[in-house]
Amino acid sequence: MLGYFICNGEMMSKRRLFGTFGVRRVANEILDPEFASLLAASYGSLVGGRIAVGGDTRTSTPMIKHAIVAGLLSSGCEVVDLGILPTPTVQYAVRKYYDGGIIITASHNPPKYNGIKFVDKLGIGIDRDMDLAVEELYFNKNPKRVSWDNIKSAYNEDKIVDEYINEVIKRVDADAIKEAKLKVVVDCGSGAGCFTAPYLFEKLGCELITLNAQPDGSFPGRNPEPIEPNLQDLIKMVKELGADVGIAHDGDADRTIFIDENGYFVPGDKTFALVEKQMLKDNNGGLIVTTVATSTAIYDIAEEHDGKVIATAVGDLLVARKLHQENGLFGGEENGGLIFPDFVYGRDAALSASKVLEIMAKEKKPLSELINELPNYFNEKMKIECPDDMKEEVLKRISDDVSTLGFKVDTTDGVKIFKEEGWVIIRPSGTEPIFRCFAESKSQDSAKEMAKWGISLIEKYK
Repeated sequence: MLGYFICNGEMMSKRRLFGTFGVRRVANEILDPEFASLLAASYGSLVGGRIAVGGDTRTSTPMIKHAIVAGLLSSGCEVVDLGILPTPTVQYAVRKYYDGGIIITASHNPPKYNGIKFVDKLGIGIDRDMDLAVEELYFNKNPKRVSWDNIKSAYNEDKIVDEYINEVIKRVDADAIKEAKLKVVVDCGSGAGCFTAPYLFEKLGCELITLNAQPDGSFPGRNPEPIEPNLQDLIKMVKELGADVGIAHDGDADRTIFIDENGYFVPGDKTFALVEKQMLKDNNGGLIVTTVATSTAIYDIAEEHDGKVIATAVGDLLVARKLHQENGLFGGEENGGLIFPDFVYGRDAALSASKVLEIMAKEKKPLSELINELPNYFNEKMKIECPDDMKEEVLKRISDDVSTLGFKVDTTDGVKIFKEEGWVIIRPSGTEPIFRCFAESKSQDSAKEMAKWGISLIEKYK
């Protein structure tokens, strides 16, 4: 029997396995071969047809992938193993060639974690109803199992990475980038970007220096999350080598973070704003989709360049689905994940990086100058541990508390509180036993104080 909770006055089924996008757990504990095989068979029972499978460089990925392939075959699917490659490359391949896809990745999480992401035939993460249908088959241990003479084939496809790289190049002014002769330091983080980023930037004519470009699922060079404390080696190399830009990917290469020519860490929402500005200018306006946790700068730029903004709950699959439904131009999140819906319905590090290089080349300006031309807001991000089974109650108490104080509140995802000096959003992680607290204001000190206030509300009720 599935659990339930009340949302906006309606009774909704509560997912027991799936988080914001897929399932993420410590490898070989809950996420063991039996778990993966049964879950894949449950998905395969509902989708059928030809299913693509690919994953990142984590040491547990081959084990989980083989189990997934077995589960899919047992449910009657034909399976195409795309190998080790970025998440957006799998999404691109599914959208173009297959009936569905499964991606083995824990994205930015530490090496002990892995995860399973399911996508539909458009390459978009499956929706809540599909999550629940998969879970029901899984918990009832009742996926479809075909007879021996209906088990289909599994085969490898190793050409999709080259096709993906070439398609990225087609979507930017490659000649302008080549003429700019940009010196680029790329930090692949020993993740899936090792198989795309160096080859892409070489083809774009960049003077390339690589860092952590050897695939290694133990991530020996740095933690796979591309946050400033983890990118100190990249920052140092950019400054010492006089590079034009540093580029860092997360474990599955769907997010891109930049370091400017002075060694300054560029927050993901500023990259989003920079590319949004160019996309709106090039297309004479358009619809931008983002989440409630993204900077006010996105709205400012849209207003200036004939754009319209729609905000969803946090999660790139929600942004992607809304882009598809509304025929949006461009979308993204504040973490460096940008979505180009004419290419991939998901965050795409390769095209994001190439677009920024294109802007630098065509504007003939350093990255720092381009960023300084954007609306300026400061943000602070904090997190605090909280058991999963307490999250719902904590969130309800916070919402009740701030509502009595007279603040404007948005409950699209978590609790977003608007104050005179800015806003703060408090939301439970869908993949970890933590709350995340983001704040934005016109000064760093103010943003920090607001974030601390948000953390204090969590501490008050957990």
